[in-house]
This record gives sequence, structure tokens and C-alpha cells, in this order.
Amino acid sequence: MTVTRLDQGQRYRPRMAFLKKIETLMMEMQNPDTGVKTQTQTVMITNIPHAVTGNDIMQWILQRLQITAEEAFHLGDLFVKYGYIYPLQEPKNLTLKADGSLYRFQTPYFWPVQSWAADDTDYAIYLAKKNIKRKGILEEYEKEHYNMLNQKINYKWDFVIMQAKEQYKAGKERKKEDRYTLDCQERAYWLVNRTPPGMVDVLEYGLDRVTDPNENKKNTMEFFRREIMYYQQAILKTRVKSSVSLGGVVKYSEQFLSNDPILSGCLPSNPWISDDPEFWDLNAKLVEVPTRMRVERWAFNFSELIRDPKGRQNFQLFLKKEFSGENLGFWEACEDLKYGDQSKVKEKAEEIYKLFLAPGARRWINIDGKTMGITVKGLEHPHRYVLDAAQTHIYMLMKKDSYGRYLKSPIYKEMLAKAVVPQEGVKKSTGLFGRRHLRSSPSPIILRQQEEEAKAREAANTVDITQVMSKLDRRNQLQKEAPPK
Repeated sequence: MTVTRLDQGQRYRPRMAFLKKIETLMMEMQNPDTGVKTQTQTVMITNIPHAVTGNDIMQWILQRLQITAEEAFHLGDLFVKYGYIYPLQEPKNLTLKADGSLYRFQTPYFWPVQSWAADDTDYAIYLAKKNIKRKGILEEYEKEHYNMLNQKINYKWDFVIMQAKEQYKAGKERKKEDRYTLDCQERAYWLVNRTPPGMVDVLEYGLDRVTDPNENKKNTMEFFRREIMYYQQAILKTRVKSSVSLGGVVKYSEQFLSNDPILSGCLPSNPWISDDPEFWDLNAKLVEVPTRMRVERWAFNFSELIRDPKGRQNFQLFLKKEFSGENLGFWEACEDLKYGDQSKVKEKAEEIYKLFLAPGARRWINIDGKTMGITVKGLEHPHRYVLDAAQTHIYMLMKKDSYGRYLKSPIYKEMLAKAVVPQEGVKKSTGLFGRRHLRSSPSPIILRQQEEEAKAREAANTVDITQVMSKLDRRNQLQKEAPPK
């Protein structure tokens, strides 16, 4: 197997804490003097050396840890499930049987150390080798993985097949017992690291971490100094009473209540219910005349204004009249750098620097020297967040200085005056969430009965009983007058 180590500390797989304890017990169990006694056992007419029985494993755990039989069995079962011990007679079944079933200790190379993830290339080589050996007979989930890996790493599939053939050829040259043991080892390893459907993935550890939680750091004086400074700053932070926090939540809820489409409804109508697209047309990103509710929301806070494309467009008109339109232009350029194409980060960062930050730039922005120094130094190795300090400075400048004047300006008041107030359309349904009241369709049996009753009523209404009786009398008279044959 080829083991690919992870890339220079950029992503870390947190090691499960109990694995170190399990490995300590594994070392004790394999001790020649105090561990579990191993011996050569016969499996399928093959003599397998260093085999142990499930009962021996359980008895050793009972004596070593002084626990109950149930706990010992559960712990031994975990040893097998995590791949530290693998079965010889039922390789597909990773469970411990407290009887004469045969097991072997897994080679430490195959232990689930979790320093790196099981590589897709290794798994593809294993499946390709198994496919060659069994002439295409694989399990259903293995076939799915095989086809998926063929598409995923198709660019090196020739290498995968070549490695599989070499390993298969080398395996045929081994002794029969070694070949059987290695097959059981590999199968147990991949059953743990590529769990089949229906089995529990015991190595599920969550998301990869940015930092290594298991790194052993030396606690230097600098470390303790920073820790003390952190706690001092935490103590000096202002605390807010719960009543003040709840008051803020209530105020926020009251302010945004009228703008909540679920609680207050949509005007002119909910397009998901009425199939009327007018709501989408009135609230398009850069509609010519926005709705009054949308314009009023710009006055809630600066964040609401700058998040709305139409609000930014109107705010830009105001800034141009104040000869500070470059501030919003710089903020938008930073947003494009942050959330745009990663491959063009370096080019965009250079363009922003030449346009807004360089001495004598055409749209030069006014930021303090400290922020400028941080930004220029960061541009030596540009990344998508390199301009965060300058962007935050300009954002706060617009929020504290320009935003208040904008709300009092004729530009905002004019937009508010000509804003559209949509009239409420015809509602097709009622209820808090505008949900249709569904009615179940009647049973076909009831429909058939209703149709028969309707036909009977129709027949009774159209037939004249006197005419029917006269016809019957005439028929009887004719039958009496007819001569006998």
C-alpha cells in the first residue's frame, strides 16, 4: 500500500482519544510472556501461525482489567470493529465471538492511527486486484465504488491497474498461509475505512480541523504571557444584562415585523400561491422604482442599505455629489475580490491597488497610515482577504459619516416619495403561511353509488306510470285473443 500524508498541516484529522489506550492494550496482549497465547491453527486446510481464539481474548481482558464479562465482551468486540484484531474464518464479519473462532492481531501498519485518511488510490488498487483475482465478481457496493473511482481518478487509472497486477503477481508467489493472512488483513482494513452499507462507520470523526488538536506544543513564557493577556482583556470586557439583551431582541423583532413575508404577508400577493410574478418584478435587484417597504428598510441600518443592490446604486448617486464615490467603489471591489474567482485574486488585488491605494491613484481613498501599511505589506502575498483592514476602515467611514447625511438628503427623500406601494391582490388561500386547504377526493365506490342514484332519479322523473300500465294491459289482451297453436 502507498500511504499519502496530508498536505503540510493545512487540514487535520482529529485522533480519537481512546485509540491510544487501545493500542497500549494491544501491545500488552501481544507480549510473549504476559499476553494472549498464540498458536498455529488450521483454517481451510491451511496452517495459520500466531492465531488466537475469541475466548482467549475475552479471558485475557477479564483478568487484565478486572471487569464484568459483559464489559469484556463489548471491549473485545470494539477491538475487532476498529480493526486491531481481524477474523480468519469469517473475514466479512467484524465482530468478536467468545468461542473457538480464530482471530489474528492486525499489523500496526494497518491500525486506524488516523494521521492520514485512507487514500482513494490505495482503495482503487485493492478493488482492481480483487477484480482480477475474482474475474469481475465483486460485491455490489464494491462495484459502485470501483466505477466511481474509475471516473474520479481516471487520469491515473493505468497506474492503478499496473499496481494491482504487480501486487496480484507478487501475492501468487507467496506461501498459501501468507497469502490467506494478507487477504484477511486487507479486507479487515478496508471494511473499517470504507464501510459497506448497513455497517456503522466507527471512524466517523466529523469535519477536518484547520489546526492540529493533537499537536504537542511546548508552553513557553511567550505562551503564558499571551494567555494572561487574553484573560485580562476578557475580564475588562463589558457585560450586558439579560434584560437589555432581550429588549434588543424585542426591538429588532418589532422593527422587522412589517418586512417579514411569513408574519405580515407579501404584497401584492404570494407568488408561490397566486402564480402572479408581480412580487418578483417589483422586488427585482435593480428595478427602476422600488417598493416603499424596501426603501424604508434602508433606513433601519447601514447594513440593510449596502446589502441591497438598488440601495447601493442610490447611495452611490449621493456619494458622487459629495465627491466620495470612490469609497463605495473600493468596498464593492473588495467584495468582488473576496467572493470572486480564486484564480484571478492576484490580478484583481493589483488592479485595486493601482486604482484606489497607489500614490496618485485615479480614485485614491483616504485611509490612515497604519491601515495602509498593513494593506501594502499584505499585498506582497495577495489572498482574497488581504484588503479586509482597508475595507473595514472605509465601511466604518461611510457608516458613521456618509450614511446619516444620506438619510436626510433629497436623493433618499425623493426615492422614498416615488416608491411604489403595491395593492393587495386576490388571495387564493388563508392562514398564517398561506397554505392551501387541501381536501381529500371522495372514494370511487361513493362516486359510483351517487351516479346510480342519479340515474334512478332521472328514470323515475321521466317515465309516466299510466302509459306503462296501459301497455301491459294491451299486451295481456292480445295474448288472450291469439288462437291456440
